[in-house]
Amino acid sequence: TLFRSLRFQLATGQLENPMRIREVKKTIARIKTVQREVELKSENA
Repeated sequence: TLFRSLRFQLATGQLENPMRIREVKKTIARIKTVQREVELKSENA
């Protein structure tokens, strides 16, 4: 995954922009939140 790849780059010192990890984590959280909202709506419908 992209997040795992970025973490590896950070550990090996190859990552140019460490803030990218934070951005990716937030994006993943947003996606999971939307998925959960859709899941809950379908259960209640």
